[in-house]
Amino acid sequence: MRTNKKIILTAILLAMLVILSRFLSIKTPITKISFAFVPTMLCAIWLGPKWTILLNVLGDIIGATLFPTGPFFIGYTISTAVAAIIYSFILYKKEPDSYSDKQLILRLIISTTLVAIIVNMGLNTLWTSITTGKAFWALLVTRIVKQLIMIPIHVIVILFLEKILRNPFDKYVRSSND
Repeated sequence: MRTNKKIILTAILLAMLVILSRFLSIKTPITKISFAFVPTMLCAIWLGPKWTILLNVLGDIIGATLFPTGPFFIGYTISTAVAAIIYSFILYKKEPDSYSDKQLILRLIISTTLVAIIVNMGLNTLWTSITTGKAFWALLVTRIVKQLIMIPIHVIVILFLEKILRNPFDKYVRSSND
């Protein structure tokens, strides 16, 4: 795939990421529910680590700069980069048929669970504790419940979207016809 196609696709996913995370999400002082994982996971599957890290870091910085919900805190940017690394190293498809649908399901479960534990319950709980002054363990309890609910939702949504978008992506983006 040519670099200009990767840039264009990343820009589209970046716009989706900012909109989903800043405007179409439910925010409370201790947790946030959104579908911002969709562009990140699709980028991880289609474009790999470099582009997914770029997408997440830019999405966090642009979102925090243009549409702040509080003071900027670098910890959350680090969390988005770690999530991008986990998703992309587990989900990236170098070739259209790199792995089967069953393998995709297993990879989605593993990557989503790792991000839930390491990033959402670990790092983000730590950052929230630091920025709000609330006890880490008290915050963690509510986050565990949320993550147990969200893991299957993430897997089902991405599996569904990846299957729907696989053929158009392979035909129009991955193809060498320019």
